[in-house]
Amino acid sequence: MYFIIKTIVTALIIVLVSEIAKKYTWTAAVIVSIPLTSLLAFIWLYYDTRDVQKVIDLSLGTIVMTIPSILFFILLPIMLKLKQNFTFSIVVAILSTSLAYFFFIILIKKINFNF
Repeated sequence: MYFIIKTIVTALIIVLVSEIAKKYTWTAAVIVSIPLTSLLAFIWLYYDTRDVQKVIDLSLGTIVMTIPSILFFILLPIMLKLKQNFTFSIVVAILSTSLAYFFFIILIKKINFNF
């Protein structure tokens, strides 16, 4: 039951933001930039475990893994401005970002990055 409640709350927030974006793009952008996914993950993780260290580790890991995710937000609008098909643009942005994550993880392992 708890899993279902978490899923419904998370889905409602995503739907709410997409509905706001239909009329108020900047407002939706501000809400999305708040990192709602991370915020919800921190809340659910703490509620489930009561382990502050797990929240700290997830928070620091999120900061580090934001670096390769920026590629998605650069590629998608560029491709769309170049009049590429929306689905194609999303797929290319996702695949490119996935490759960026792959190589970034190799890099941070190679330099033995720990926090």
